[in-house]
Amino acid sequence: MGAFEYRALDERGREKRGVIEGDTPRQVRQQLREQGLTPIGVEGTAQKEERTISSVGFKRGISATELAIMTRQLATLVKAALPLEEAIKTVAKETERPRLKSMLLSVRAKVMEGHTLADGLAEFPNIFPDIFQKTVAAGEASGHLDLILERLADYTENRQQMRQSIQMALFYPAILTVLALAVVLGLLVYVVPEVVQVFESIGQELPALTRGLIAVSDFMQQSGLWLFLAIVAVVVIFKRLLKQEGFRFRWHQWLHHLPLVKRLIGGVNSARFARTLSIMVASGVPLLEAMRIAAGVLSSLPMQAGVTDATHRVREGGEIAPALEQSGYFPPMAIHLIASGEASGNLEEMLERAAENQERELKSMIGMLMGLFEPLLLVTMGGVVMVIVLAILLPIFEINQLIQ
Repeated sequence: MGAFEYRALDERGREKRGVIEGDTPRQVRQQLREQGLTPIGVEGTAQKEERTISSVGFKRGISATELAIMTRQLATLVKAALPLEEAIKTVAKETERPRLKSMLLSVRAKVMEGHTLADGLAEFPNIFPDIFQKTVAAGEASGHLDLILERLADYTENRQQMRQSIQMALFYPAILTVLALAVVLGLLVYVVPEVVQVFESIGQELPALTRGLIAVSDFMQQSGLWLFLAIVAVVVIFKRLLKQEGFRFRWHQWLHHLPLVKRLIGGVNSARFARTLSIMVASGVPLLEAMRIAAGVLSSLPMQAGVTDATHRVREGGEIAPALEQSGYFPPMAIHLIASGEASGNLEEMLERAAENQERELKSMIGMLMGLFEPLLLVTMGGVVMVIVLAILLPIFEINQLIQ
């Protein structure tokens, strides 16, 4: 059996969409006719997903929140001793998204055919990443699938919370920056030209500050659109260059040489690596395979290469901490905690502690930077406005002196 998405017309000619289980598209069409529906289109969920990826060119995933909720529900039902296929069907009924529902039913059909849950998840790698497939396979082999699913739910929720905390920390400064730029551009493009018209009829040489402001205002009026288009073009070209792995690697290397940016990137990726490796080691995934998968979740290509080199050294008999330290990208605290975990035989717990430590440091660093950035932006904005006001007032002061 498999899951099929269908489009059909009812007796009144209204189109209906849904998901139905069946062995073949022909059988599904027959089921629809028995329900009084006229089938328009029937397509297997897996085939539709592959076609969408190949035609659109990118993989459509789901949000971390949806993935965490679904995993938590499945873990609860499996822990309650509900048969796996029934647990998957129940979770599919609970979801409101037709696409996710059809995928879950496809996974259930795979399980009912005698395959493992990991095999079913592997049919949709854009929804269920490699870490899900490997840890679920390890959980099924050990007989502790419910515990593995709970760990996966915790892992997904922690990553989502970390992402949301960073986004919320950056939201207010981003809005403040946009408003500040809008105010300055509005003054230069609309306010300054109106005020300058008053001084043009005087015939007196204007102060240097006023002349500079007028030049900037004229430039923004005459070439502002071209400047905006040039910025857009640069951004588009840069994004296309980032799709090339060589250019992206060199760009990431350059970012790692910037003091504050280096700490931020290193902190985010170190926490992500430690947490991913922790859950995989706790799930019984072989260490080398776990390191390979953990390297894949890193957004920094130099750090990915560092973990890959470390994996080779571990395969040759080396320890994890010294191998990671040779890359030069991981924070010393994370290295020390990993080394302590290897020495004590408690690697899982120390990796989890390393992830929590890096996340705390990252949150405090972002909070400190935002605390400095906001007043600095306000002072800069006030200085720019003061310069504009002075450039407008200086000619007025000179006119008053001439009148006296």
